[in-house]
Amino acid sequence: MKRKMYQWAIVAISVAAVSCGDGSKAPEADSTASPAPVQEPAASSAAAAVSLFDGSTLAGWHGFNKTGAVTNWKVEDGALVCLGAAKDAHGGDLVSDSSYDNFELTWDWKVDKGSNSGVMYHVIEDAKYKAPYETGPEYQVIDDVGFPAKLEEWQKAGADYAMTVPNDKKQLKPVGEWNSSKIIFDHGHVEHWLNGEKIVEFEAWSDDWNKKRTEGKWKDYPDYGLAKIGKIALQDHGNKAYYKNIMIRPL
Repeated sequence: MKRKMYQWAIVAISVAAVSCGDGSKAPEADSTASPAPVQEPAASSAAAAVSLFDGSTLAGWHGFNKTGAVTNWKVEDGALVCLGAAKDAHGGDLVSDSSYDNFELTWDWKVDKGSNSGVMYHVIEDAKYKAPYETGPEYQVIDDVGFPAKLEEWQKAGADYAMTVPNDKKQLKPVGEWNSSKIIFDHGHVEHWLNGEKIVEFEAWSDDWNKKRTEGKWKDYPDYGLAKIGKIALQDHGNKAYYKNIMIRPL
């Protein structure tokens, strides 16, 4: 009896040892398995900049509220030139065929002595409007030094015209030399850049912005700055102005 019990004990211990060994042993790594694939970074969704001026024609542009041929702008030495034919800032403005909402707009510009012009955005074409400035905010383009009348700070180059004045980082090139400018409009956040420096920054449609709009120069223009999408406009203020390298990148 003792012999049989001894034999059964040996068998039980052996079975337990085998069971514990199988349960606790970690599986060996498969040396032939392929490594996990490396995840490539997602492609950027940022839109590429496109040219608004081909350097040789007026393709992509037309007169504000007009359908006929443009006669007061021409292409000269790769630049889009305003001949200054308009009277009292009406009738000669050029607008883009396409509309834009959020964007980064860049361009180079220069003016003749005493000249005045401007670049506007979110411009609405409608028979009830006489000029783009009734709806579109303006990046002022002007000869600060040689303009024949005294200029207020809000009238000077780079200003958000009649709304926000440039800061002390502004460096304007002399008349006849090319300046580089940029407007960023990103869901109401607006920046004006001139020759590599940010000179204006504000929030469109904010309380401060609306106070300026309703109490200042634009108080008699109820639709000024309210559009969230519209055309780009180049102003003919009756003076000669030059534009080139006009590029826009949707945001």
